[in-house]
Amino acid sequence: MSSALDHVILVDENDRYLGTMEKMEAHKKGVLHRAFSVFIFNDKNELILQKRAEHKYHSGGLWTNTCCSHPRFGESVLNAAHRRLQEEMGFDCTLEKTFDFVYKTDFHNGLSEYEFDHVLIGYYNGEINLNPQEACEWKAVNMDDLNEHIKVCEESFTFWFKEAFPKVYQHLKFAAHNRLSA
Repeated sequence: MSSALDHVILVDENDRYLGTMEKMEAHKKGVLHRAFSVFIFNDKNELILQKRAEHKYHSGGLWTNTCCSHPRFGESVLNAAHRRLQEEMGFDCTLEKTFDFVYKTDFHNGLSEYEFDHVLIGYYNGEINLNPQEACEWKAVNMDDLNEHIKVCEESFTFWFKEAFPKVYQHLKFAAHNRLSA
């Protein structure tokens, strides 16, 4: 028997609540559910990436954004993001929601992701204490270098990261341009 902690929140394409479903069942059936992706930058404007633990149920051993997961029933996306950032990376910081998007992909193991993904950005310069159940490595990478590296080695990154990163990249370039123009 699974607990409420093992469930995802089912939503429509407008992020309206439809119910809950056991997480693995949702990934087997490819049902749209709520998720979030957190992108944390340091004061050098480098993105903190994590390499997913090899034993993860999908995308093990691939590089991705700082943290990602699903909120629990009754938990806001923001609170879930703070919780998972602490659980996966061993720190917390101020987060700001920037945009959301829907993506769908199938994996070789018969599972799929169909997620309404809320993207949050934050800044942090302190100590990182990886949870080895979640991630096996981390690194901070210059945004321009990362943008080029993804083009050359796209198979090294998770699907959702490759979908979200260009949007984050453009968001930050636009924000920087607006700050300089003000």
